[in-house]
Amino acid sequence: MTDDANPAHTDGPGPEAPQPSGVDLARVALRAAKEQARARGEATRQQQQARRGGLRSGARRGGRDPLPLGAALERLKAERGWEMPMAVGGVMGRWAHIVGEKNAEHCHPERYDEDTRVLTVRCDSTAWATELRRLAPQLVRRLNDDVGQGAVVLIKVLGPGGPTSRYGPLRAR
Repeated sequence: MTDDANPAHTDGPGPEAPQPSGVDLARVALRAAKEQARARGEATRQQQQARRGGLRSGARRGGRDPLPLGAALERLKAERGWEMPMAVGGVMGRWAHIVGEKNAEHCHPERYDEDTRVLTVRCDSTAWATELRRLAPQLVRRLNDDVGQGAVVLIKVLGPGGPTSRYGPLRAR
């Protein structure tokens, strides 16, 4: 027998790559069809959301899902830019810890002006007001370390408030 009669033995290039069978072709076609259907579905879903104004309810998480209270407050604080006022409000709640128990007995914060970043503190005697004015630079530094740099620029210390004369013969409306 000659080599020409034996098809397994050839002097040409190596064996050819096997042709995909019917099952392999079916898998490739199925995968392509699924990808096309998914792309069409996404396009249709986006069109429907655009028609409805983007609001959609379903089983997946979305922006309309209920949130835990802490997460909702954090989100609201970030959206509205309330970080600084809330931080200063926290300072008013921790006033005794920041200035010390003895000072907190005689001095209390009254208000915080966000525009000028001035914290107004009222003391129950002029002696305590003088003492707090002396400590004001240290308190500003401590408050800024606690809340954030630049949150408080100045502490305005007020003495005891006298009675207001709203009534009487010399009062004009």
